[in-house]
Amino acid sequence: MELYFGASILIIILVTLLWMYSVYITNASIVDIFWGFGFVVIAGYLSFMAESLSLRQILLSALVAIWGMRLSIHLFIRNVGKPEDFRYQKFRKDYGAHRYWWFSYFQVFLLQGVLMLLIASPLFGVFMAEENTPLNAIDFAAIALWIIGISFEAGGDYQLSKFKSQKRNKDEVLSSGFWKYTRHPNYFGDAAVWWSYALFAVAAQQYWFVAGAFLMTYLIVKISGVAMLERTLTSDKPAYKEYVERTSAFFPWFPKKQVQ
Repeated sequence: MELYFGASILIIILVTLLWMYSVYITNASIVDIFWGFGFVVIAGYLSFMAESLSLRQILLSALVAIWGMRLSIHLFIRNVGKPEDFRYQKFRKDYGAHRYWWFSYFQVFLLQGVLMLLIASPLFGVFMAEENTPLNAIDFAAIALWIIGISFEAGGDYQLSKFKSQKRNKDEVLSSGFWKYTRHPNYFGDAAVWWSYALFAVAAQQYWFVAGAFLMTYLIVKISGVAMLERTLTSDKPAYKEYVERTSAFFPWFPKKQVQ
């Protein structure tokens, strides 16, 4: 519990400072950039507080750092210099700009901090394990799953950025590369990465801590990721309907053959 308390204080301080800056620039969407980096902070804190680091803990921290920094850098490059994301603009309009400046602290920043601490449970599980057991087959399965996940997430993000950079693709749908096998390779990859962290917790015999991977997957699929984006793309891009009919929604699979 001491590790959770310390990490909670650290994250609350950081999201509060970030919220103050968002009020200054009138842009709540900067919280998205912090998402990946926040987990790097948690992993760094757990490593700093450990009396000695096991190979599993070092490996997990390194993989979290690579994943989190890549995601935050990607979102920074994508969002820097651009207006506030449409989701937060809608919130600002619905609640009224005169009160959203303080309401956003609870609805966006503090909420994201709490979710971050809950989702990070596999990290806490590995660092709270009473015995630092040697690496086993489950650890190597976790590494393999992480490689698959980061490949889909980073590869999907890169392909989409390159696709969107060409003006002729404005109303088109990306259906090649990773996007040929799943409509959301970046979200699938994100979920796979977190299940790899859950496997590290299982390898450390901390079974209950896999709950963070369940929560992350649920949020990605049902709340802020797949479900929200599907609604937007279906209404904005006519060609998306045909893409939906032939392409797996989440788990990668071969596209269906179109009936002539």
